[in-house]
Amino acid sequence: MAAITGEQSDATIVTPAESQNGAQTARAVLGSLPPVYWWGAGVAAVIIVLVVCLAMFGPKMEYPTTVAHVQSSDGSTSFPKSLRDVTGQAIDNGTGWLTTNGDWLFDGIKTAITYALNYIEDGLKWLPWPAVVLALVLAAFAVGRWALMGFTAFAFLFIGFMGLWENTIDTVALMVVAVALSVGIGLPMGVLGARNQTADRIMRPILDGMQTMPSFVYLLPGILFFGLGKPAGIFATIIYAVPPVIRLTNLGIRQVSPETVEAARSFGASPLKLLAKVQIPMALPTIMAGINQTTMMALAMVTIASMVAAGGLGDNVLRAIQKNEVGNGVIAGLAIVFMAIVIDRLTQAVARGRQEALNAGH
Repeated sequence: MAAITGEQSDATIVTPAESQNGAQTARAVLGSLPPVYWWGAGVAAVIIVLVVCLAMFGPKMEYPTTVAHVQSSDGSTSFPKSLRDVTGQAIDNGTGWLTTNGDWLFDGIKTAITYALNYIEDGLKWLPWPAVVLALVLAAFAVGRWALMGFTAFAFLFIGFMGLWENTIDTVALMVVAVALSVGIGLPMGVLGARNQTADRIMRPILDGMQTMPSFVYLLPGILFFGLGKPAGIFATIIYAVPPVIRLTNLGIRQVSPETVEAARSFGASPLKLLAKVQIPMALPTIMAGINQTTMMALAMVTIASMVAAGGLGDNVLRAIQKNEVGNGVIAGLAIVFMAIVIDRLTQAVARGRQEALNAGH
C-alpha cells in the first residue's frame, strides 16, 4: 500500500518546467487561432457591455465624475465636487507652493534672461541697418547663391521699409535666447536618450505630451513663474520648441554605423571621446535638422508669446487682431514668414554642407 501511495503521489507532482511548458503550449494554441476568432470575441464583448449598460443605466450614460459633496457654510446646500475639481486644485496647490518657495530661483532666471535680451537688443539696434542687411545678404549668397541672396535682400528691405525693423530685432533677440537655451537643454538630453534606453523610454511620452499640448497652455506656467513679460514668453517657447532637437539628436546618434563605433572602441576611444569625435560629428546633419525645426517652432511660439507682453512682431499681429486691421496684420505676418524662410534656408544650407563634407570623407 505504501508503494502504491508513493507512486500515486509522484504522479501528481507537476514540476516548474512542466508548468512552464504547459503555459507555452496554451499561448501557442491561442496564438495559432485565426484573427477572425479574436475579432469575434471582441465584438461579442462589446455587445454584452452595451446590452448590460443600456439595461442598467439607459442611453446617454454619463461618466461618474463626482467624488465628493461639499456642504455650504450654513449646511443647507450640497455641491458636487468632481474628479477634475480635485485634480485641478491639487495642481493649483502644487504650483502655488512652487512659486512661493522657488521665487528666488525664478527671480534669478528672470534677471539673467532680461539681461541677455537687453544686451542682444541694444547691440543689434546699435548697428546700422544697412550693415546688418548686407551681412545677411552676403551670408545668404555664401550658402545659397543668387536666389537666396535676392530673397534675403527683398525680405529685410520689406521689413525695414514697413517700419518693423525694431520689432524684428526684438523678435530676433527672443529667438536667439530661446533657441540657445533649447539647444543647451536638448542636446544633452538627446545624448542621454541615445545612450540610455531607460532614459529614452521615460522621455518619449513626455516629449509626445510637450508636442501635442496646445501652445497657449504653456503661457500659464510662464505667467505664474515669471509674471507678464519676455521671460514668460521665453519659458513657454522653450517648452514648445525643445522636443525636436532632443528627438533628432537621439535619432542621429543612434543612426551612427555600429561598425564605426566598434572600430573607434577597438582603438581605445573612451566613451566621451567616442561621443565627441565620432558620434556627434557623424550625426551632425540630423542634429542640425533638429535645431532647424526648433528654430522654426521658436519663431512660431514667440509670436504667440505676445499675448503675455513678450513684444516683437507678435505684438503687431496681436494689435492688428484687436483693432481688426487686416492690412497691418498681413504685413506683420509676411514679415514673420520672410524671417522664417530666410532662417530655414540658411540652417538647411549649413546642414547640407556638413552632409556633403561627410559624404566626401572630410
